Amino acid sequence: MQKTLRERDEAVVWHPFTQMKTAGPAIPVVSGNGVELFDEEGNCYLDVIASWWMTLHGHGHPYIAKRIAEQANKLEHVIFASFTHEPAIELAERLLDKLPANQSKIFYSDNGSTSCEVAVKMCFQYWHNKGDKRKKMIALDDAYHGDTFGAMSVGGRGPFVEPFMPFLFDVAFIDAPVAGEEEKVLKQLEGILKGGDVAGFIFEPLVQGSAGMRMYSPEVLEKMLSMCKEYGVLTVADEVMTGFGHLGKFFAVDYVDTKPDIICMSKGLTGGTMAMGATSCTQDIFDAFWDDEFLNAFLHGHSATGNPLACAAALASMDLMDNPETQKNIDRIASRNAEFAKKLEQYPIYANVRHIGVILAMEVVTDEENNYFNSLRDTIWQFLIKKGLLMRPLGNTVYILPPYCITDEQLDKAYDAIIELAGFLTKN
Repeated sequence: MQKTLRERDEAVVWHPFTQMKTAGPAIPVVSGNGVELFDEEGNCYLDVIASWWMTLHGHGHPYIAKRIAEQANKLEHVIFASFTHEPAIELAERLLDKLPANQSKIFYSDNGSTSCEVAVKMCFQYWHNKGDKRKKMIALDDAYHGDTFGAMSVGGRGPFVEPFMPFLFDVAFIDAPVAGEEEKVLKQLEGILKGGDVAGFIFEPLVQGSAGMRMYSPEVLEKMLSMCKEYGVLTVADEVMTGFGHLGKFFAVDYVDTKPDIICMSKGLTGGTMAMGATSCTQDIFDAFWDDEFLNAFLHGHSATGNPLACAAALASMDLMDNPETQKNIDRIASRNAEFAKKLEQYPIYANVRHIGVILAMEVVTDEENNYFNSLRDTIWQFLIKKGLLMRPLGNTVYILPPYCITDEQLDKAYDAIIELAGFLTKN
């Protein structure tokens, strides 16, 4: 008897962020169309979190698929040291056209973690090349910048990294500048900056995704960036989740006047269709590596750096982002989220309902701490998946961050499920 995909998967696959002993079998998806995913039994799920915040334009987008196929027939890959190609050049040109005006160069990698790894290494080597051995990074508490060791080092020191703590470099952490904490955080930041040994400050602009969609204001971010500039410290915006329209504007740093020196990109970069990362920087940073001495070069790279197929997917996604209908959809989703947030005020089971751009998030009230390990996580997941909704909660944080092609009817299904969840949790 032929085994199902579910059975075959259990025999050979190890899944991410999963306790394989207790999680149960994975759902075998065989196809996707727009917001819909279909499993091998024909069940349909609405992907209202864009599959870890990647799928901007929906699954199986024909235009992106066409562009990838066309590129595959021309050039699938070429080493990116000593060689280049048009898709990588054009993508860099178009990204720089969207990025803040102070950004000058694009360095390619292959995912969000590596884009942040590149940024951290740029910060340290920038000062090394200048003969100033600054060895300290500043980061926000509970930050998440990826799972490679440099990215883990500048991430929050929680249970996720506990086995690796002895191998992480020291970082100065400050609290997240959420409402009511702004002045305290600004004092924390200035106290560290006064030490004079800080290479850079890395942050997720306005929304800390994995921390539970924790949000803070553009006004306090502006003050933090200005303070770093005053002390001559490099600033790094991790736009892996926040970029490409998720917060309403193309990049989250479009909400502030003082621009970061380095910007990290991935996830929506290719519309979620290919693995790719990119790190942009100012001309001043690039010039610190421009030298007759080879060892002052940025000696970093990946086998798939500048992959032509990924570049083609990213260019297709950029085309779709430039379509006025995309921004109209972003604005529509944002408006509907704002309306629904007001409706949720009548449900005491939900606290701290918040929204920006296409993101809507809330905490389920519980006696436990609000974090990824809250015991309600599995209960919420099972309830929503049985409703045909892919809404993987962040502990007791329920959120939506949908593809831009989601319809009002599909949004209503997600909203209705959130209300039904409130009733279920209140009774149980």
